[in-house]
Amino acid sequence: MLESERFKKIQQNRKCFAYIAIFVVFQIIVLSIFGATVMKIKTPNVRLRSVTVQSLNYSSSGSNSPFFNMTLIAEVSVRNKNFGHFKFDPTKANVTFGGVIVGQGDIIKARAKARKTKRMNVTIEVNSDGISDGAKLGTEVSSGNVTLSTLARVRGKVTLMKMMKKRKTAQMNCSMIVNLPNQLVYDLACK
Repeated sequence: MLESERFKKIQQNRKCFAYIAIFVVFQIIVLSIFGATVMKIKTPNVRLRSVTVQSLNYSSSGSNSPFFNMTLIAEVSVRNKNFGHFKFDPTKANVTFGGVIVGQGDIIKARAKARKTKRMNVTIEVNSDGISDGAKLGTEVSSGNVTLSTLARVRGKVTLMKMMKKRKTAQMNCSMIVNLPNQLVYDLACK
């Protein structure tokens, strides 16, 4: 009987070890799937949702060279696709005409919550004073449609579970056409 009790004890130990091994393998599989999906840190998206013209002054003819001055109110959205928040630093949104910066607006320091979109309004003062290509400026202002691009680079940290932190940089590159006589923005497209 002593021999059979010892054999049963060994069998129980083997069963226990097998159950522990199966549990450990199962945990490794679950953690691997969790790490591959939830813990993967993605770059947030920065986009212009809408742009409105608050004030506008322009001239295409006369003794003066062609010019435009305007104040744009841009709704910028930062879409965070991660399971942790994205805390970003203050930065500038640049408006360009033909590759020349004609205006800047401040994107304030903020935080986009996990799996949410942070929206903010940015006021941008735009003027054509720095443009040296008067022919292109004159053509666009006289046609009544000015093509502008908006560029921004938003840098920040994505924090997962208050322990994993990774720096990410989101870029915005949008183009739009401002209709001067009607003070409207159309064909707003972001890449």
